[in-house]
Amino acid sequence: MNISTYTVKPKLPIPLKPLEEIARNLWLSWNYDAIQLFIRLDYDVWMQSHQSPVRTLGMVSQERLAQAAKDDSYLAALKEVYDRFLRYKKGETWYRGSHKDVVAYFSMEYGMDASLPIYSGGLGILSGDHMKTSSDMGLPLVGVGLLYRQGYFTQMLNADGFQQESYPENDWYNMPVERKNGKDGNPLKISVDLAGRQCTAQIWEVKVGRSSLYLLDTNIEENAPDIRNVTASLYGGDKETRMQQEILLGIGGIRALRALGINPAATHMNEGHAAFLGLERVREIMTEKNFNFEEAREAVWPTNIFTTHTPVPAGNERFDISMVEKYFRSWPQILGISWKDFLGLGRINVNDDKETYCLTVLALKMAAYANGVAKLHGVVSREMWQGLWPGLPMNEIPIGHVTNGVHPRTWVSSGMIELLDRYFGPHFEAKPTNLSIWDRMDRISDEELWRTHERRRERLVAFVRERIREQYKRTGAVERRIQQAEDALSPYALTLCFARRFATYKRGNLLLRDPERLLRLVKDNDRPIQLIFAGKAHPHDMPGKELIREIVHFAERYDVTSRIVFVENYDLNVAKYLTSGGDIWLNTPRRPMEASGTSGMKAAMNGVLNCSILDGWWDEAYNPEVGWAIGHGEQYVDERLQDDIESKALYDLLERDIIPLFYHRGRDGLPRDWIKRMKDCMREIGQSMSFHRTLMDYSNQFYFPALKNYHRLVKDDYAEAKELAGYFAQLKESWDNIKIVRVEANTKPVMQRGDMLTVTANIELGHVAPTDVLVELYHGTVFNHGITNARRTEMKYIGAQDNLNQYQVRVECADTGFQGHTVRILPKHEALIHPYRTGFIKWA
Repeated sequence: MNISTYTVKPKLPIPLKPLEEIARNLWLSWNYDAIQLFIRLDYDVWMQSHQSPVRTLGMVSQERLAQAAKDDSYLAALKEVYDRFLRYKKGETWYRGSHKDVVAYFSMEYGMDASLPIYSGGLGILSGDHMKTSSDMGLPLVGVGLLYRQGYFTQMLNADGFQQESYPENDWYNMPVERKNGKDGNPLKISVDLAGRQCTAQIWEVKVGRSSLYLLDTNIEENAPDIRNVTASLYGGDKETRMQQEILLGIGGIRALRALGINPAATHMNEGHAAFLGLERVREIMTEKNFNFEEAREAVWPTNIFTTHTPVPAGNERFDISMVEKYFRSWPQILGISWKDFLGLGRINVNDDKETYCLTVLALKMAAYANGVAKLHGVVSREMWQGLWPGLPMNEIPIGHVTNGVHPRTWVSSGMIELLDRYFGPHFEAKPTNLSIWDRMDRISDEELWRTHERRRERLVAFVRERIREQYKRTGAVERRIQQAEDALSPYALTLCFARRFATYKRGNLLLRDPERLLRLVKDNDRPIQLIFAGKAHPHDMPGKELIREIVHFAERYDVTSRIVFVENYDLNVAKYLTSGGDIWLNTPRRPMEASGTSGMKAAMNGVLNCSILDGWWDEAYNPEVGWAIGHGEQYVDERLQDDIESKALYDLLERDIIPLFYHRGRDGLPRDWIKRMKDCMREIGQSMSFHRTLMDYSNQFYFPALKNYHRLVKDDYAEAKELAGYFAQLKESWDNIKIVRVEANTKPVMQRGDMLTVTANIELGHVAPTDVLVELYHGTVFNHGITNARRTEMKYIGAQDNLNQYQVRVECADTGFQGHTVRILPKHEALIHPYRTGFIKWA
């Protein structure tokens, strides 16, 4: 069938023209007064459109649009919002430098608004907040991702409480995306090779305030049906689909930016999914400069940033060698390296032919800068990947941390934002990097804060009741059961929320371990608690689905369906109600398996107090003034024992501390002590976990240094990279011949504090110049046959004697106790970002 296609846009009266621009920019997703403009047009249409501003404009009748165009009240509101939007786009920002060269941020998913369902959970929400905050700060950053035809699945529970999935198709022409065209007016397209077959993708743009996100889409006529399905669904399909998606994201993403005329001077890989971009950037330099692989890698390495999110080995993307061979057999020839060396880029042990190909390893090897997403996760990541730097002490492994954050104006409820704007003043919106503004929390009266919070709880209860009613109708429940939904929950009871991906390690059922104890709390007429659960299990995760079913069955078995509820299809919209309307945010992962987690931060900024295991972000943010810790950060070998101990600790906290504090009211009916904790929590978490702090950290630690490295490299036409590659080639040739022959010191069995220790190292260097190595004294307290809290002091070259190069240093004996020292050798070159390169460390 031959179908002629064209796009039909809504016909807006001239006074309403700004609505289209606002609808197509996700700035509106964190500006509730902009969303109100679409709700005011037609509330029923707004709900039918699944809260999509673009679709709402297409569904509202022409009569209603004509009415609105003559409504002076509506037009005044539109003018106010549009003027603010224009001021935002042109306003002064934290970053005031050039936008000629950009940091390209690559992520598999982006969660920014319910109207753009291309996210599954935490990773996507984080990427969305990254883009929004980048816009606020005016950073030279663009996002790159994939445009999924079906997005992630919609969750429905059947009558038995078992999760089922459906995959609705996205209609891009009624969503806030715009296809990019070339100068000839035709869609811009790029292509990648998928095992000898060409995969072509078109490019779409999402405007996020001042920033842009570019998404690749393979659902076009040029592609064969199976290639069109590469961007069919997020995390859908099999392992081969994942490989195809990751080639498209990494390699295709770089090519898309080139096609758009954007120079990705630095790249940020958010998780290992985009790791193949390192290979593409190397290929570009090799072609452009006629470099060999090592020279091109040295040109790219200082401008790559990698963030790992996964604290468990199984969560890191690995591919069988047969799969790698199918898709990358031609790449060794392109890069001018052997097949073994190519596979070694994705292996911890390059000589282990049985090791699979890991994208996290590839990303770590291709990036000068790497980080975990919380302080504890940084420690866990260094432990996980220490095999990449054999011989290097754990604390020196070059993986740091930048703790995640959240975008406050997205996640703080509209009612609370109004309150904060009133008391914090205009800088709260205009200068979001001024985090000290949260110190003004004490200006807000207890009455106003509590009244605002209670309204949010009332709205949460009303929202959940409506969702349960719909759920019961869909599963064919009897009328009596549907009417019971009217009574579900109380707008006045202490409300605990547990909402996240339903994976077994997150232990969504921890609170159900002692039914008798829990039911006593739930059924207490004087001081009741109620629980709201939400979250999706991965479609293939049967144990996760069983957890959901267990919660539903528990509520029915003990006849507490009005006090314990499960809200299906957890998404951005549900999350906003829960994180702003609950009283306690519950989080119970097995430490240290939660990399960071951000839902608790969103709750905290709304004054919802956290009760959580000391894991992820809460491990560093917790103090007794802002919430509760379950346990003291212990880690267990016996999981059953751990569940018993930590569930009892949770019941104890509820019975002895949380419930009494919430229900202790003064003569005015206010829980003053609880409100004080809310204020402390909002002040501290608002400052420490704002994404503006996160992005200032990324900028200062990684983005600005990477851009500086780029400008330095291109200034001398990559001569520095060529020189560094030559240096490492020479060092590699001589490394096995370098020996620390003798270490001499003026030590005595007992030294006094303040004594000077002189250490001389006699080293055989072969053909390496004495100035080309870093010789260090590694010294500190000796414990368990190792040196702890070590200091590193560079030793100076003092000359040669008997064909040995001598290095010497004098240090003061500053610490008492059992002390020790040794000597080590590392690479030394002025162009090195850091000296910790795989395979280059020698110990005495």
